Amino acid sequence: MKQILAILTLIASLTFTSCEDFLTEEVRGQQNLDTYFQSVEEAESFITGCYQAITFGGWWNINTVWLLSEMCSDDGWMGNTTQSQSDYISLAHYQGTGQSNGAISNFWQYRYKGILRCNVAVERISQSEFSDEDMKNRLIGEARFLRGYFYFELVRNFGGVPLVTSFLLPEEIQGITRASAEDVYKFIEDDLKAAADALPKRSEYAATDMGRATSGAALGLLGKVYLYQEKWQEAHDVLETVIDSKEYELLDNFGDVWSVDHNNSKESLFEVQYMYDGTYSLGGSLTIITGARNGPGDGWSWGQPTANLEQAYIDAGDTERLRWTIIKTGCTEIAGEDNFDKFIENSKDMANYKTYIEKYGWDPDCYIIDPAQHKSARIVRKYFVPIEKRPEVYNTDKIPLDHRILRYADVLLMYAEASTRATNSVNTQAIQAIQEIQKRAGYADSQLTTTTDPTAFTTAVSNERGWEFFAEMKRWFELVRLEKVSEVRAETWDGSLFQRNNHYYFPIPYQQIELTQWTNNAGY
Repeated sequence: MKQILAILTLIASLTFTSCEDFLTEEVRGQQNLDTYFQSVEEAESFITGCYQAITFGGWWNINTVWLLSEMCSDDGWMGNTTQSQSDYISLAHYQGTGQSNGAISNFWQYRYKGILRCNVAVERISQSEFSDEDMKNRLIGEARFLRGYFYFELVRNFGGVPLVTSFLLPEEIQGITRASAEDVYKFIEDDLKAAADALPKRSEYAATDMGRATSGAALGLLGKVYLYQEKWQEAHDVLETVIDSKEYELLDNFGDVWSVDHNNSKESLFEVQYMYDGTYSLGGSLTIITGARNGPGDGWSWGQPTANLEQAYIDAGDTERLRWTIIKTGCTEIAGEDNFDKFIENSKDMANYKTYIEKYGWDPDCYIIDPAQHKSARIVRKYFVPIEKRPEVYNTDKIPLDHRILRYADVLLMYAEASTRATNSVNTQAIQAIQEIQKRAGYADSQLTTTTDPTAFTTAVSNERGWEFFAEMKRWFELVRLEKVSEVRAETWDGSLFQRNNHYYFPIPYQQIELTQWTNNAGY
């Protein structure tokens, strides 16, 4: 699977033409949709292009908005104080208008490019005559899973969006209007249900197909879609199915969750597949984007943890997840880094190293990031790659670390919440679900959640989600879903311009407003 994705990224995407025969000879370098999909191999190749559309191989296309979802929350700063902050600062402070926000425009168009690919796949593979009907249904299921995921990304970020459900030429899309959020969610549900019925279980895939969408991934995502609509019983039922399948379980150690040694682990329902190649710039970007600008982290320092988040870990006695989530200036070790002394040597090359040591009274052999280049004294640990695990060419924007989109810990906590809200009571299974997460985090028995009060329990679940998933692009959507942004941002967050009942969504890109005369989202 990863090799296929890598090859696809290296070559130009196929350009497909309509059936109009306006030239005697077909344009070379293109494929005609009317003559493609003649074999399973061609269909598989096209589906690979649908997977590549998750990120389109770069950080600017999708990763920027993923990070923005953290920067808009109470747990993440923009970070980098050296490069231009135009997009980040306006959007993270709720000042974005969509007129000059390239990140938002990119995200919008690339998500629809992914949807276009999936529409083509669903339509044309359905019409193809393959002898292997199971494979045909599986490939359609993969496309519908990805299409559902792309639309879920859009509706969470923008609210109601246009529903394009088939392969349409540009002139056929003119005049399309925004569908309601309810209609978009209904379409997503239908796609994910169909995908779950068509896709194999994780255990039924061959090793060479690891990373493809599974029935468990479709059901897990469907559970999240129900949760966001407050369809508590539906969410409970589908998430219970995932749990009862026994296809997934937590890794024993929290520190292993984001290790390059545990890509596609037993905890992963779905993740972005990366194959690293320094020569051809293949791989994931978030390690570099979030790393320190000077020395050990070798990065750009976007999306740094806040002091509030660090203190929340400390107050909860959550030392295990703290050390695997945050690297802090002044520390004398980095969790999982066995060659810490090498990093220190890099730090000592920093121009103001001695000045900072003397000013703050730090250990001379501690980890330091330059305060002049960082909004926070903290760096994300989750995406950090230890020296011995780094490729030979490291200081590029590509790293061999898959991005976990949905993991079993999320399933357990969603189940705990849905179960409680569905019945307004806390059952044994819900308590077991949250405690499984807490025990993996190293909680003592006295720290485990045991309350049977529904309000207190759902608060505990929400807290666990914040501590478990920092930098996994979940916190902002959690705050919006629970309408807690105004609690954590407007009154306590420096420079926040958040307005209650506004700014829950990003602005619709200005180009779309100009073309269609839609009304933009509230606050813009």
